[in-house]
Amino acid sequence: MKHITFYLDFISPYAYLAFEKLPEALKGISYSVTYKPLLFAGLLKHHGQLGPAEIASKREWTYRQVLWLAQQQGITLKLPASHPFNPLALLRLAAACDVQGTPNRYVCETIFRHVWQSGLEAADAQRTVSLATQLAPPRDINGADVKAQLSAHSDEAIAHGVFGVPTMLVDGKLFWGLDALSMLRGYLLGESWFAGADWDAASQLPAGIQRQK
Repeated sequence: MKHITFYLDFISPYAYLAFEKLPEALKGISYSVTYKPLLFAGLLKHHGQLGPAEIASKREWTYRQVLWLAQQQGITLKLPASHPFNPLALLRLAAACDVQGTPNRYVCETIFRHVWQSGLEAADAQRTVSLATQLAPPRDINGADVKAQLSAHSDEAIAHGVFGVPTMLVDGKLFWGLDALSMLRGYLLGESWFAGADWDAASQLPAGIQRQK
């Protein structure tokens, strides 16, 4: 049985869609999953990138595409009343629901759907309080241990080379994005391509030019 580490931030509609499609994409395969919430903005800062919602035309495209993908795949998706939003309270709530900071699928599903199925403000304080009452985390959402775990998840992800969410890590290999689910399935099924030269060759390709910063 292969083990998948699923790095996520509830702010990402692609993470939501990938989370919803994962069981179907991997149907018939024996695997286990650990869900690790982290702050996507921390990855962006580390890699010196702008977020999709920080580029006006990319922001519009992202919302159009995820709405189209959702209806194509039969997934309920309503854009929150505003986006991006500060996801820290939701990330801390998720981490507080497990002693290791790795929430189960029910917790992640509940929070993802809180954000992406209501059409309401995802970070609304009263809604967050109601969500916390529903999930009843055994630990203080704002406790130092919870904050430390979220930070540790980000540090771990960065050490593995993670640059965005959703990212699925298996055997040291990264599979990034909703459209990587079929590639992940192929790897878990043992397709021969993954033992060939192409996977490693991608990391050896020299850069012909680098943009001046």
